[in-house]
Order: sequence, then C-alpha cells, then structure tokens
Amino acid sequence: MYPFARMYKELWKFRRAPALPLLGAHVSHHICWPWDLDPWVELNNGRTLTLYDLGRIPLGQRTGLHAVLKARGWGMTVAGNTTRYRRRVQMFDRLEMHSRCIGWDARFLYIEQSMWKGADCTSHMLLRSAVTSKAGIVAPVEVLQALGQDPQSPPLPDWVQGWIAADALRPWPPQR
Repeated sequence: MYPFARMYKELWKFRRAPALPLLGAHVSHHICWPWDLDPWVELNNGRTLTLYDLGRIPLGQRTGLHAVLKARGWGMTVAGNTTRYRRRVQMFDRLEMHSRCIGWDARFLYIEQSMWKGADCTSHMLLRSAVTSKAGIVAPVEVLQALGQDPQSPPLPDWVQGWIAADALRPWPPQR
C-alpha cells in the first residue's frame, strides 16, 4: 500500500519551509521501517522508488509547482527513470535524501535524487516527468512561464543527455 501517512507527514513538515526555485534542492530525512524491507531484510527496490516520491512531492510543493498544477487542472506523471543502487539499506537505517530538478527539454522535466547513509550514497535516480493536461503533455516552457520563472533550461549534463539518447533507441512498444 502507498505510504499516504508518510507523504502527508512530509507535506506537513515542509509546509512553511522557504520557497525554492524550480532548480533548488530539497533535503529530507527518512527511516527504513520494517514494512519497507524485502525478503533479504533490506530496503525493497520498489519501496526505494516510493521513498523517492516522498522527496519529490515536497519539492513540488516548495517550488510552487503544486499550486500551478491545481490552478490549471494539470497533473504530473513519471515518464521514465533509471536507478543505480550501491549500498544496502537495512531496517531502521536513517537516510538523507536530496531531490532537485536539473533541467528540461521540449517535453519533460528531469529530476535527480539521491539517498545517503552518512557519507555513503546508497542509491541515485534520474527521473523524467511530464506535466499533463486533458489535451496531453504540457510543454515545460509553459509550466515555467506559469511559475513565473525563466523558461530557458540550463544545459542538461552529458550523462543525462546520454540517457535520453539511449532511451530514444529503445523500441516501443516492446516485443511480446
């Protein structure tokens, strides 16, 4: 089940946090609870992605994105991601999460997130997200204008551009 109580706790906790520009970094802290574990008694890979939601949702609140989405009747969706797992996370480990938008192209916003246990990065994710309307995907330029921010994206890092290019080669739909 989705951790709605944890999500609402994060939104409540950061309700009065200073506003962030769209490219600002949101830092949050989380605990790996027993219900986050897999059969090998470490943080489940699927739950890792859900915990990353708990960093992105307050990020959207602090940047003003949620208010714009609500006012315009827009939504958001995950359009792709890649995650690198490097260190085990076990029960009751405390994690520091960093979440930030790193840029956009004609269709998507790109968000980088990482989890840290002390000085060790346990995982790192690149996520492609789309703002949606009843008519389809809303161009990020329109979203930035609605936020009152510069619609020009900073250059995306080479590794992000490489991921975008590699993903474009992937056949869709996949073979059965």
